[in-house]
Amino acid sequence: MPIKPVSDADVDATLPHLPAVVADIVRFQRLTGCRPTEACIVRPIDVDRTGTVWLYRPHFHKTEHHGRERIVFVGPKAQEILRPYLLRPAETYCFVPAESERKRLAALHAKRKTPLSCGNRPGTNRRRKPKHQPGERYAKDALNRAIARACEAAGIDKWAPNRLRHSMATEVRRKFGLEAVQVLLGHSRADVSQIYAARDEGLGVRVAAEVG
Repeated sequence: MPIKPVSDADVDATLPHLPAVVADIVRFQRLTGCRPTEACIVRPIDVDRTGTVWLYRPHFHKTEHHGRERIVFVGPKAQEILRPYLLRPAETYCFVPAESERKRLAALHAKRKTPLSCGNRPGTNRRRKPKHQPGERYAKDALNRAIARACEAAGIDKWAPNRLRHSMATEVRRKFGLEAVQVLLGHSRADVSQIYAARDEGLGVRVAAEVG
């Protein structure tokens, strides 16, 4: 059964219920059409920022065993999302679960009504120590779970992050045609792009400059 795009309305309804870092992963994936894993493993060293459109080359990807290069075209909107995460050591992952957890706890602390003189101070409640420490990067399954919880909180049908890729494919095909879908999504054959809705870097740059 073909995977259907997720509507922008459902994405927008989900975002407020996601941890801040996960919400940025979702926004980045929606604007670039990259795979969920590709969004999770982006590092500063993998992003060529010399041009108007940045070129992100994942250090591993789905089709590398076929000897194919994968380029994710990062347009101006996606750049604004990614930019703050690039201010870290070059070979570390941009989207870090531990950072997301710190932001979540800080947000909870900001909302607390109990004075600091009463109850537990931040970081002192040992009764709720997590069983597992956050890893160095998000995994696709963790991304799936976070989105599923957010969908439930938003009261909408659950959607998976790979549907964001199909949303991008549908939009690009409508505006620029099938060849542009091939380039942006990294497909080597037109029939694969047909399922998702030449490899020409120049075309990829032009499309990303407008939609990403």
